[in-house]
Amino acid sequence: MTRYILIFLLLLVGFGILFQRIRWLKLAALMLQRTREGVEQAAGKRLLTRRRQLMDLQQDNTFMFKLEQELNYCGWKRRFPFLTAEVWLICNVVFSAVLFLGVLALCRSFQAAGFAVAGAVGAEYLLMKFGKAGEMRSVNENLLEFLNFLGNYSITAGEVTGIFNQVSRYVEEPMKSALEQCSYEAQTTGDAGLALLSMAEKIEHPKFKEVVHNMEVSIRYCADFKILVDTSRRSVREYLRMGEDRKGMLREAVINMLMLIAMSVFALFTVDGLVDRSVWEVLFFTIPGKVALGMVGVILVLLIRKLLGMNQ
Repeated sequence: MTRYILIFLLLLVGFGILFQRIRWLKLAALMLQRTREGVEQAAGKRLLTRRRQLMDLQQDNTFMFKLEQELNYCGWKRRFPFLTAEVWLICNVVFSAVLFLGVLALCRSFQAAGFAVAGAVGAEYLLMKFGKAGEMRSVNENLLEFLNFLGNYSITAGEVTGIFNQVSRYVEEPMKSALEQCSYEAQTTGDAGLALLSMAEKIEHPKFKEVVHNMEVSIRYCADFKILVDTSRRSVREYLRMGEDRKGMLREAVINMLMLIAMSVFALFTVDGLVDRSVWEVLFFTIPGKVALGMVGVILVLLIRKLLGMNQ
């Protein structure tokens, strides 16, 4: 009888210890789950905070932010690292003032000085436009190659920025510098998503921005990069094909415009020999002639602007 009572007590103690251990395991699992949820919430809040800071920078300093973007897009920021929006503005104001005063002292004409400053500003604007067109053309030529090299690596979401430094050796500027800076920023800050978002702001190319933003989303959700790279390849190929078609149409438009200009000049010379009054005097010194020249100038400016932006 005593033996049965002892066995019963031992079983009771054993089941009690077992149930107590199960309870501890449940408590540990609950604490682990709460800790994981807290970490995920903290990471989500940190990501939202940093994105909000990026958006606040764009909204609070719209002009300066846009100017900084333009300096990045035309490549001047890469060639002259010291060049910021503030330095650019100060240099332009000082140069314009010196040019205005110099031309005024030489020509004694406010109109000539104003035209000189306007010409300098226009020349700088064209230089920036040509620089942006060159950068866009370079990205067009290297984007597909970048995706091909990226597809050759067996990578996960956490390793994508780590290989940018290796891939950058095979592409040209501006992608080369952007990839190197993104890799360095991701290693030093530990935030690959924010490094990718920063890289997307340095290059104007719409498809490059799309690819980088898709990478940032893939990092957050640990998506399969092979699918992303394959999809991006198809999208970039279609974009480049449409770009070539658009370039062909613009080339035809340029040829037609040059032919029209040549025919117009020929017609003006012909009419100038048939009438008593000089056609050039009517064209340059009368209101109808100035209006006609203004309309032609506007059309040419729009055409040049379209040509500069044909890679976009």
